[in-house]
Amino acid sequence: MRKHPVLFDSLSQLHKAMGQAAPSHPLISVMNYGDAKFDPMDFEHGIILNFYKISFKTSFSGKLKYGQGYYDFEEGGMSFIAPGQLLKMQDEEADYSGMTLHIHPDFLRSYPLNSGIKQYGFFSYSAAEALYLSEKEKATILSIYRFIQDELNERIDKFSQDVIISQIELLLNYANRFYDRQFLTRKTLSNDLLTGLEQQLDDYFKGERSLIKGLPDVNTLAENLKVTPRYLSDLLRNLVGLNTQQFIHEKVVEKAKEYLAKNELSIAEIAYHLGFEHPQSFNKLFKNKTSFSPSDYKKSLLIRLKE
Repeated sequence: MRKHPVLFDSLSQLHKAMGQAAPSHPLISVMNYGDAKFDPMDFEHGIILNFYKISFKTSFSGKLKYGQGYYDFEEGGMSFIAPGQLLKMQDEEADYSGMTLHIHPDFLRSYPLNSGIKQYGFFSYSAAEALYLSEKEKATILSIYRFIQDELNERIDKFSQDVIISQIELLLNYANRFYDRQFLTRKTLSNDLLTGLEQQLDDYFKGERSLIKGLPDVNTLAENLKVTPRYLSDLLRNLVGLNTQQFIHEKVVEKAKEYLAKNELSIAEIAYHLGFEHPQSFNKLFKNKTSFSPSDYKKSLLIRLKE
């Protein structure tokens, strides 16, 4: 029994392992989940794909595992896997419905999308951060999959790559739009994450952990909230217009203002209490956010008290 993940370097290898005919094009394929024939136990320790995998699931009764967490896709939706990520299928009774698009990086190599695809943050999301689609959105996504599938099955010519690349870009841009909608329609969950982040930062500074550990770390904050760093940043941009690092900086400046108002610590001591190794870094951040140096802000507070 194999005790390590199965690595797939080519689409042909994957198609063969899934009991499918060889792909029409060596660098891109669309596979129908319902046609796949494989024993999940053959991939008990997961698979690693050296190509992109964009999955559209109309239903999913099995479970996927990312790291130590499981996620059930019963509602259906989309997931995005970048090359080199580990994917585990743990449920032997997994029942898939839908389609998956496999894109080898070489297919994108001579196009702007080769670098542009890295700007789509959802390739860094976990399974628990899947994109859920309305019925109308599902129809839109399915039409793109079918268009690509028809192009591959019926008319591969010198224009095919250009046409398919444009469809991939359309698919990714729709995913961006639909994720933006999801942040809004799942606002309760989004606000819970925001509240949890604020609580973490409050506790961090109250306990003066910053004195020992330095400034709060984006990866640790996201891990504590059980989301990926990229998902957290994208969610915050949608809710408050800031990424996680910028949000942390805003909280640092708020805390700094509290210290300055109390007038109990020197500016250098405030910097160290907030987790800065060098007071100059604190001064620069504070001035960038408030247009005042910490000392000038402190003076302005004293002037207001005398008025």
